[in-house]
Amino acid sequence: MAAGSAIQIPTQLPLLLTHESVLLPGSTMRTSVDSPRNMQLVRSRLLKGTSLRSTIIGVIPNTSDPTSDCDDLPNLHRIGTAALAVQVVGSNWPKPHYTLLVTGLCRFQILQLLKEKPYPVAEVQQLDRLEQFTNGHKSEEELGELSEQFYKYAVQLVEMLDISVPAVAKFRRLLDNLPREALPDILTSIIRTTNQEKLQILDAVRLEERFKLTIPLLVRQIEGLKLLQKTRKSKQDDDKRVVAIRPNRRISHGSITEDEEEEEDHDDVVMLEKKIRTSSMSEQALKVCLKEIKRLKKMPQSMPEYALTRNYLELMVELPWNKSTKDRLEIRAARIVLDNDHYAMEKLKKRVLEYLAVRQLKNNLKGPILCFVGPPGVGKTSVGRSIAKTLGREFHRIALGGVCDQSDIRGHRRTYVGSMPGRIINGLKTVGVNNPVFLLDEVDKLAKSLQGDPAAALLEVLDPEQNHSFTDHYLNVAFDLSQVLFIATANTTATIPPALLDRMEVIQVPGYTQEEKIEIAHRHLIPKQLEQHGLTPQQIQIPQVTTLGIITRYTREAGVRALDRKLGAICRAVALKVAEGQHKEAKPDRADVGEGEDCKDHITEDAKPESISDTADLALPPEMPILIDFHALKDILGPPMYDMEVSERLNQPGVAIGLAWTPLGGEIMFVEASRMDGEGQLTLTGQLGNVMKESAHLAISWLRSNAKRYQLTNASGSFDLLDNTDIHLHFPAGAVTKDGPSAGVTIVTCLASLFSGRLVCSDVAMTGEITLRGLVLPVGGIKDKVLAAHRAGLKRIIIPQRNEKDLEEIAAHVRQGLTFVLAGCLDEVLNAAFDGGFAAKARLEHLNSKL
Repeated sequence: MAAGSAIQIPTQLPLLLTHESVLLPGSTMRTSVDSPRNMQLVRSRLLKGTSLRSTIIGVIPNTSDPTSDCDDLPNLHRIGTAALAVQVVGSNWPKPHYTLLVTGLCRFQILQLLKEKPYPVAEVQQLDRLEQFTNGHKSEEELGELSEQFYKYAVQLVEMLDISVPAVAKFRRLLDNLPREALPDILTSIIRTTNQEKLQILDAVRLEERFKLTIPLLVRQIEGLKLLQKTRKSKQDDDKRVVAIRPNRRISHGSITEDEEEEEDHDDVVMLEKKIRTSSMSEQALKVCLKEIKRLKKMPQSMPEYALTRNYLELMVELPWNKSTKDRLEIRAARIVLDNDHYAMEKLKKRVLEYLAVRQLKNNLKGPILCFVGPPGVGKTSVGRSIAKTLGREFHRIALGGVCDQSDIRGHRRTYVGSMPGRIINGLKTVGVNNPVFLLDEVDKLAKSLQGDPAAALLEVLDPEQNHSFTDHYLNVAFDLSQVLFIATANTTATIPPALLDRMEVIQVPGYTQEEKIEIAHRHLIPKQLEQHGLTPQQIQIPQVTTLGIITRYTREAGVRALDRKLGAICRAVALKVAEGQHKEAKPDRADVGEGEDCKDHITEDAKPESISDTADLALPPEMPILIDFHALKDILGPPMYDMEVSERLNQPGVAIGLAWTPLGGEIMFVEASRMDGEGQLTLTGQLGNVMKESAHLAISWLRSNAKRYQLTNASGSFDLLDNTDIHLHFPAGAVTKDGPSAGVTIVTCLASLFSGRLVCSDVAMTGEITLRGLVLPVGGIKDKVLAAHRAGLKRIIIPQRNEKDLEEIAAHVRQGLTFVLAGCLDEVLNAAFDGGFAAKARLEHLNSKL
């Protein structure tokens, strides 16, 4: 090999140990280096070397480098390849390693291993020398025949490949330009061979043996390509045969014409254009669609924009531009439907009936924008579905909780990949009419992000003066939303932007009273749970007194979701008993007749509805119906979760009960105070906000200024309440953040109790904001707060005098069980909070004459 004889490699070479691949002379290989000795070879030899000689290394195949420097080297393969390191690339991920690009030069044989550390170095002998292959005339003839045969197979292999591929064209040039002796190594590295076969070629030092080993590999590759081409041809013939039996197909020269699929698609485009022209879309939308359909006809199918344009046109055709449902305007029937679906909620029902009445008088009334605000579980979402059912309209719910991208509302522009219309247009496409009931759920939980503010995008949707021409970014044409009845739901208006809140008609949905919950449970919840659990009223009875026990002792909420879950737990327990009873009836115990008679007598004695707690004997089926009493509640639901007796917490001075409003409804709130010797500091705990902290400072300031009037002293008898005294105010439930001005009167009462040593009445709760002059200012959420006090069993409620108007919203039966004290100043609050009043020392005005 002429090229090989000119190569003179060093007699001592550093060795690179490889295990996964085999490098042959004339070929190029990329290998990863991460073992200790190989890494040291790269660092010490290749990276620090400055001469060409330092880039020549010996690549030893079929030998793995040990993972530790302390391990001994394995047995080295005796034949290797001298290689030139062309490129070294380092990386630290996922662990430090190098990637080498090496080109094989010639074979060598290891004579002696000179050293093992830091990397192996061996004395080598070069093997690929031309004089070894030209020893006689007979060898030249034999090699000539093998060389021609090898070349013939190599050319046949190249002709079976696509010459237009650059790699194949380069392969063809190599066959013509390289010496025949170098071809076996190069072709073996190119065609599909295993590492073991490459290792055999590397070990074949004699050129004749190398040709003999490589020719079968070429033949195998050629046969594989022939088989592959035959398989592809048979598959094409099958496809042609299937196409040939289809009607109305043009076949020319034994193959399908390329125009058939285009004709099919052209027919679809024509049908799409027909649908566009016959649709009832607006003039502007029709003009845009006809322009897009012209572009679509001129556009090749292979363009990505073709599918986008077609999807856009199909959406425009599917939208309900002028399709609507007819409203059912019978007010009496609507009232019946609303009353059957929901108990209470008089404000909501009245507003829906008003809308129906106006629709009877005026057909083209714009849809109102309603916003139901109330605690969770009171039926805001379900009442929206009932409104759609009452009107005979389609219903679609859009969940807005956590939405932080304005494109969810307005859609994406069609310039973006994967663009889609917004949720409003998608909802109209889903329902198929232009006057549905849209429920925008959890509108108070929208979020801002870098993608825009969805609440700002809703301004156009929820404005009756603008939504008749709502423009979605995807459609880019106006769509009329004025006939859509939008209903938004929220737990609080505090997080709704003022501009958005101004566009909606807010209807407060307060929590339910105990009596309303009992009615809802027996009208709706219990029948629903019985149906879901396969039970009948003949199998279970839940008296109203039991329902009241669940409401007062096992739930503390404004809605009825927790009540529904507790009823579900009861039904599951009863279903288990019923199933066990049926199983026992199916397999009665007939071993002893006497026992059966005794059991019969026992059943006769107790032939009445029994509690589930009395059915401990599982050998007998339970008597039907199973009565759920307080003992059964304790067995099924466990001990009561809430104790309604609050007087136990008011057994010492310095404790008062306040009323708070939360998005989950009203809650009672205990305020506790204590004093100790100190330096006059006020400590506030319980996760309080700034407003509540300021109320506490206001309260202590007012009490200090009126200490003499009310005879309030500290532990040392001084009227300066903070003289050598520290005060600690605590609001229990410390993990819950609290803020707002309505705790002012409660803090004053608590501190007055602490310094006077008197107990606050145990059945009194209060709410109101205070001023530095002792006035009581109005607060919000009165109805929810009153319902919370009613649930807690309190009897007297102190509220600001200017909140008297809010009492009209409270049901009459709730007001009958409560006593309301309307307070305009703190004197009235203190007189109502303590038994016997909280008398102040009369101020005596002395006028001294100077005459």
